[in-house]
Amino acid sequence: MAQEAGSDGTLAMPRLDDILRHPEDLDKITGLKAEYSRKKAAVDAHLREGLRDQLETVQRSINALTEGQRQVVKTKDELQGIDKLCAESQTSVEDFSQIDKLAKMQRHFEATLMIKKGLENFSADLAEIENLLTEDDDDLENQPNMLRAHMQISRLRDFRDEAMDQIRKAGDPSNEETLIDYFQGLDSVIEWFDDHLGTACMNLIPLVQSDNNSMVVRLAVVVANEEKNDETVRALQEAQKDHKDLANRFKSMNIGPKTVRGYKEKFIKAIEFYAQTQFESTKEGFLDDPENLEKSFRWYFNDLFTVKQGMQQLMPKKWRIYETYTNIYHRMMHDFLVGLIDDPELPADNLLSIIHWSEKYYKKMKKLGWAQTELQPNILDDREPELIRQWQNVIIKAVGEWMDRIKATDTKGLVERIPDSLDTNMEGYFRTRTLPDMWRMLNEQIMAAGASSRTDLVEGIIDAMFQVLKGRQSAWQTLIDEECAKYKAPGGDLLDGLQLLQDWLIAVANDQIACIDDNDETGQLGYLTRFKNDFEPYVDPKYMASRAMPELDALRDGYVDLSTHCLNQFVQVVFAVDLRGTIPEFFTQKWYGDFAMKRITSTFEDYMVDYSPVLHPSLTDILVEELSDELLVGYLSSVRNKSVKFRRSQDPYTDKFKDDVLTVFAFFQKYPDSFAATIKMKWRLVDWLVRLLEADKGPALVAVYENFKTEYWDLQLTWVEAVLRTRDDFERSMVSATKAKAAELSVEVGIETLMSRVR
Repeated sequence: MAQEAGSDGTLAMPRLDDILRHPEDLDKITGLKAEYSRKKAAVDAHLREGLRDQLETVQRSINALTEGQRQVVKTKDELQGIDKLCAESQTSVEDFSQIDKLAKMQRHFEATLMIKKGLENFSADLAEIENLLTEDDDDLENQPNMLRAHMQISRLRDFRDEAMDQIRKAGDPSNEETLIDYFQGLDSVIEWFDDHLGTACMNLIPLVQSDNNSMVVRLAVVVANEEKNDETVRALQEAQKDHKDLANRFKSMNIGPKTVRGYKEKFIKAIEFYAQTQFESTKEGFLDDPENLEKSFRWYFNDLFTVKQGMQQLMPKKWRIYETYTNIYHRMMHDFLVGLIDDPELPADNLLSIIHWSEKYYKKMKKLGWAQTELQPNILDDREPELIRQWQNVIIKAVGEWMDRIKATDTKGLVERIPDSLDTNMEGYFRTRTLPDMWRMLNEQIMAAGASSRTDLVEGIIDAMFQVLKGRQSAWQTLIDEECAKYKAPGGDLLDGLQLLQDWLIAVANDQIACIDDNDETGQLGYLTRFKNDFEPYVDPKYMASRAMPELDALRDGYVDLSTHCLNQFVQVVFAVDLRGTIPEFFTQKWYGDFAMKRITSTFEDYMVDYSPVLHPSLTDILVEELSDELLVGYLSSVRNKSVKFRRSQDPYTDKFKDDVLTVFAFFQKYPDSFAATIKMKWRLVDWLVRLLEADKGPALVAVYENFKTEYWDLQLTWVEAVLRTRDDFERSMVSATKAKAAELSVEVGIETLMSRVR
């Protein structure tokens, strides 16, 4: 029979209309009736049992309340009886007031005799203590008179406190001043004794290590006795604060120490002070040599081991001296390390040593019986992830600061044209002085990062180094452009500092090659490859493949581009300064009878003679090509020179073009690799210029343009128009026809050609 769970967890009977659906189900009625009767009986029994339990509970509560009320009434009656007896005793005893007065007089008389006797013996007692302390001065390691001196001093202090208390109650200021003067000698003796005790406390660990157990026990007895006295005084002070009248009636509460002396607190302070001197010594050594942190803290664990093995049985158990020492030392270790990591000037090596020290520390403490959870707070405040990032940032910051200093040095040398601001390598090539320093610094920081044994952190640092290296490339290009612009601008033809600027351009270009120059024959590697080899062992192979290699390739391309840019700017400055008056004469009437191209190539010759010995050989061809390109662009662009006009039937311009090209070839043929590979081919553009000048109007001219545009997709229509306007037979229809052809032409875009620079 299916059943469902009730809300109280019991099983409930199914509904009747779910059971009695068919005529034959009527046979089930008898069984169902018996089942329901059984269920009802069980529920009734359960309810009766629960009701009985509740009634018993209520009855017990009523009985307890009745008994409590009875006790309160009884106590009240007894207190009233005591109060009545006290009142009646004063009237029933004859001369009660007289007896009470005589008792007070007797107590005062006894106190007076005690004070008198104490005052008479005070000087002698003080002298005896001084003799004891003098003897201990000669044997501070053992202090055989410590307990006796302490007992005598305690007795005199209690006597002084009692005497001063009595005189204050009497309200006699003059006698109070007299007593203060009389007891003045006790203070110096107490200070003397405290000095002895402090010396012993400061040497507690060495005393245990030297098996001077007797001295340790006597020290503990003194401090324990003082601790007990302080507890009594504090209890009395609490009692007097709440029940002053009652406390004053009891003699036991008014005799003995009156002030808290705090020897236990001083004992704890001595432990801290002893450890503090050790921490300060450790700090000095750690800052000088971060790798010896574990060795520097050997004293720390030796001290705790000494307390655990040798001091616990010599001290009161309630002090839990081992736990006390551990808590003090651990807290001081926490404060020591947190103070260091919060210091913004802490070097990265020291910070890394602290991060590694955390794990070692807890392992050593575990050997001494302390689990990490028992040592609170965490010695680094659970800041390890933050510290790892901080350590990473310290290295990244150091790299950034180094690069800033290097940039500032180079900028100053270049902008101020400082003599001797450049260097030469073994082969005699110009180089900047800062390049080796920069790569050496990066190597040192990689080694420091590798010591972390954390690939993720090293990878983050390498990423930062990629950024600063790319930033260095951009900074060089910006600085070079700014300095070269001073000579390329109108009126910038002053020769001041020109040679030093050109020397710097050659040096920076050489630097970039030094970064990527891997010589397979000699095994000499460029700086970039050495940089890769330095960090590769510390990073994940996946990082190397997906992140580092693309960045290295980008840097390598950047060094090539920057080197080429330096030579390009070198050439532009040459044209802006040395050839400023020559280029504007091309294609003018003066051009026909002049040897301008020869003067230009002679200038090129002079520069190549001067700079070839100090230029990296791999850059010679690049410099030659830059000279050729700049000259060719200037030559073709000269169609825009003022008063240029090609008279087709009168001027021998074709011969002059040929003569100029042959003059150019005569110079560049001295560099056969560049000449044959690129220069000769590029100067074919002069032939296209001649074709535009020679072609007949109409379809022939349009055909020349079409062929020219097909071969050089980035041919600028504005330049073609400028060429056409130099023809003596120029008509606007020539430009219109050319533009119409340009509109219908569809050429394939390819690699940028030199014509993109000719506008």
